[in-house]
Amino acid sequence: MSNLRSLCLALCALALVPGAGAQTYPAKPVRLVVPYPPGGSNDVLSRITAQAMTPGLGQPVVIDNRGGAGGMIGADHVAKSAPDGYTLVNVQASFTANAALRAKLAYDPLGDFAYIGMMARGPLLAVVHPSLPVKNVKDLIALARARPGQINYGSTGTGGHNHMATELFARMAAIRIVHIPYKGVAPALTDLMGGHTQMVMTSLPSAMNQVKAGRLKAIAVGSEKRSSFMPEMPTISESGVPGYFAEFWWGIAAPAKTPAPILDRLASELGKALQSSELKQKFATEGAEPSPLTREQFTRFIANEITRWRKVARDANIRAE
Repeated sequence: MSNLRSLCLALCALALVPGAGAQTYPAKPVRLVVPYPPGGSNDVLSRITAQAMTPGLGQPVVIDNRGGAGGMIGADHVAKSAPDGYTLVNVQASFTANAALRAKLAYDPLGDFAYIGMMARGPLLAVVHPSLPVKNVKDLIALARARPGQINYGSTGTGGHNHMATELFARMAAIRIVHIPYKGVAPALTDLMGGHTQMVMTSLPSAMNQVKAGRLKAIAVGSEKRSSFMPEMPTISESGVPGYFAEFWWGIAAPAKTPAPILDRLASELGKALQSSELKQKFATEGAEPSPLTREQFTRFIANEITRWRKVARDANIRAE
């Protein structure tokens, strides 16, 4: 009985030691939920990052694909998981778009997650049909103003990141262009090349081969700065729409109430992983560059993105499907 009592007292004392669990973290594999099916940029970049973080953590970071509902199923799963550092989630541009478009979600994007850090950023590329008589963004704006409502653009779907980004562009440029939603980037680009639409904002990898082949014409990138992948390509901001920026981005979050020492450890290992030259080379194949942000910076970034896209959705009357 005395041995059992001693064991109970020891366990209770251990439970009262701040960060006791964090000191031995991680003691088992860490699961990184990707809220999309395998194969896309979210999955590929997460796998590259998970592999790079594994040596530093001393435990494997395992990818768990939980696709569905535009990423909301996987995000909700992690929001409701134990806050012990063993279940993380890949968050990306659509995560903040979902929050901006929907008054109610199964989770609170700001209250139910602890943000660890950003993994990468990748520019949106504005491409047009080669027959469109424009050479740059200023030409496109002038043409759209001369033909209000006659220029149309394709997107990957209503409320998708490139839909929101193009609407932001249209409002900041004071032009009226028509939205044509598609179910994915492939059909949107196919119809653009076929001349059924005039413009699409998309990722570099999805369009570069078509640009090089002359089937599409690139006119600008949406990022704040010129992309290292296309340094000759101007930004939309420097091409007639000052202050404009929209880009793809990817990061990692944990359930809220995950102990701070565990979050700090994960943030530290993520930061180290993003310095790897091998990781940078692999990211480049997805049109992405490492973009480390501190936990605090990434948390502010998420809040600002939700606010920004919520205003775009309201002003453009965009509703979730």
